[in-house]
Amino acid sequence: MTTVRAYLKNYSPHSLYHFQRADKTNDIMKRQLQTALALLLIVTIAAAETLHVGNFSNGELSAWQEKQFNRQTHYTLQQDDERIVLTAISSNAASGLFKNISVDLNKTPILHWSWKINHTLASQNEREKSGDDFSARVYIVFSDGPFFWQTKTLSYVWANQSPVGAHWPNPYTDSAHMFAIQSGGQHIKQWRYESRNVKHDIQTVFGKNIAHIEAIAIMTDTDQTGAATQAWYGDMWFSDQ
Repeated sequence: MTTVRAYLKNYSPHSLYHFQRADKTNDIMKRQLQTALALLLIVTIAAAETLHVGNFSNGELSAWQEKQFNRQTHYTLQQDDERIVLTAISSNAASGLFKNISVDLNKTPILHWSWKINHTLASQNEREKSGDDFSARVYIVFSDGPFFWQTKTLSYVWANQSPVGAHWPNPYTDSAHMFAIQSGGQHIKQWRYESRNVKHDIQTVFGKNIAHIEAIAIMTDTDQTGAATQAWYGDMWFSDQ
């Protein structure tokens, strides 16, 4: 009560004016800070360098070409979770989609993509030829010399058994290496969002300082195991961060 009485005793319209003026000043400062933060976000986004590779959500697939190895995996654009994605259905087949594109890894080394699978494959050993099947792969194609035989491939896979982070040479050729980004059935039927520093991963796996890549590819394959599976791929792009 004493505090209330003291306030009422000392109350005057002049003091109320100062309180109101202080509140207005705080509101103006808040709005100015919010505007500054919004502008900073816009500038940051604009400054970020981006190179779109797979713009599936806009229904774009024309620049991708098919490469068939053993029968055909069927790739189509379909609606999923309120967006358009690339769907792959494979049954005892191995074919992929690739896109020729030059990417400067010194400017945009980070590859972003999302993917989902309905299940992994029951291969005995995915590091042997008889088990070299994966529900989802993303290939990075590059060269460390002027000749065609110096072309190499880094393949990001949703592994069947190997732990996340493991990498190993492809059983068919030492020019290709596999890199497990997801593994096993823990996250099946869930969208997983990935970001990889491709320049760093090539250095880790091949021991090469590569500045450019020449192509990117996607494949869902089941020809070694004779199984059937389905995968979904979201948009893909490179950025500087």
